[in-house]
Amino acid sequence: MVEKDYMLYGTKILNLKTQKIGLLICLWKNKFAHKTVDFATCVDKNGKRYNIKLDNIRGFEDDFEK
Repeated sequence: MVEKDYMLYGTKILNLKTQKIGLLICLWKNKFAHKTVDFATCVDKNGKRYNIKLDNIRGFEDDFEK
């Protein structure tokens, strides 16, 4: 069973592959045959849920909110 970490739930992220903003739902480890890769489950602004390698996202801040 995969353990999911919801500590950062709701964090605004930037998807580095698509350059689109989304929200982080949870972090988890995807165990392949020879190594473990960190993944995140996110949701885009249309409500579509997707899994992505943690290396392909980063935290995002709006300058407008400051």
